[in-house]
Amino acid sequence: MNVSEIYLLLGGLGLGLSLLTFFRVRVAAPLLVPTFLIAWLRGEAVLWTLTKEILGTVAFVAYGGILEETAGRIGLGLFVLSWSVLWAVHRRALGAGRELDAGLSGMGLAQKDRVSAWHGFPNPFAFSDPAVERIHHLEYGPSLPGDQGGRNRLDVVRPRQAKSGDRRPVLLQVHGGAWMIGDKREQGRPLMTHLAREGWVCVAINYRLSPKATMPAHIIDVKRAIGWIRAHIAEYGGDPDFVCITGGSAGGHLCSLAALTTNDPRFQPGFEDVDTGVAACVPFYGVFDFLDRAGDRPLGTMQAVAESRIFQCSAEAEPALWDSVCPVLRVHAKAPPFFVIQGSHDSLVMVEEARTFVTALQAASEAPVLYAELKGAQHAFDVFHSPRTEAAVRAVGTFLTEIRRRHETDGEENASAG
Repeated sequence: MNVSEIYLLLGGLGLGLSLLTFFRVRVAAPLLVPTFLIAWLRGEAVLWTLTKEILGTVAFVAYGGILEETAGRIGLGLFVLSWSVLWAVHRRALGAGRELDAGLSGMGLAQKDRVSAWHGFPNPFAFSDPAVERIHHLEYGPSLPGDQGGRNRLDVVRPRQAKSGDRRPVLLQVHGGAWMIGDKREQGRPLMTHLAREGWVCVAINYRLSPKATMPAHIIDVKRAIGWIRAHIAEYGGDPDFVCITGGSAGGHLCSLAALTTNDPRFQPGFEDVDTGVAACVPFYGVFDFLDRAGDRPLGTMQAVAESRIFQCSAEAEPALWDSVCPVLRVHAKAPPFFVIQGSHDSLVMVEEARTFVTALQAASEAPVLYAELKGAQHAFDVFHSPRTEAAVRAVGTFLTEIRRRHETDGEENASAG
């Protein structure tokens, strides 16, 4: 096989991967994870992908002489088609601001500025900011059965000028990872950096993981972290009376469950009297029903792995436990405000599951329930910087700032009435 033929094969492969990124592909359960990985990296880092492939083509033309052969010219045509599809993917991502504004409109809100089409390029993993500091590895709970080293530990992400007694708004970030993997250093970083720049104090936690820990250990740890925030966040400049919560995937499940189960003694063993209520919740691509009662996840059922590794019991044997940790079954009138964010092309948590949860929550809750469905977005789209990530980060900041404003207004009115 000569250089031109190799280039032709690469062009065909590139076009196929670009089409897989553009379209929502659901063929078979074993392909869901590979589909996610391809579309996630290729779709959220479009400008990197285009740059890499264009530079590669320049090298093939300069040193391989591919345009002198038919195979090489066909390969170039395939690459051009692939790049056109990727540019369409990028343009679709730039529409995330409008989609998020549609969600924010439920509270009469909108983002002030549009995101640059080049946001995150050339360094999508640049999370440090001179105005923000991160305090690492604080203990929020004792060493517990199932502790795997570094669990029940948290990081505080805050403005460098923050000081004890500032009473800044607080956000708790809960990482994802299928309840079995993940770390506080890996997720939510664009959002926490953005909010810290805006004056917030953020807390990222590690909770116990399966299979060494079994449900409900995960949510107990989240509740324990809220208790730590109530007791200690004032030392770091945060307001213990105003705590919001967010997370993605498994973290989306846990943050939603925490928000819907305020002071539930089943999830607060030994600290039943601690107030674990939150002011608002922002789940990203969360799991809201392990048993998929609505049939939203026909290709991605997780009951078997949940039974063997996360719960280590069947739903039939312990129905009360399974139901107690199912957010869609825990919705109620006094739920805090929610802003649910989901990608339409998510291969791991289907968009239909978010729709089902939002419908149930809107029917039950007296508080605002906002929903933004981002066309073309994959699972974990917000892990690194991109135009879509930045639009989401800004929208969440707008939502949480409004919740904070209302909280302060309500406090002033109550003080006046008193």
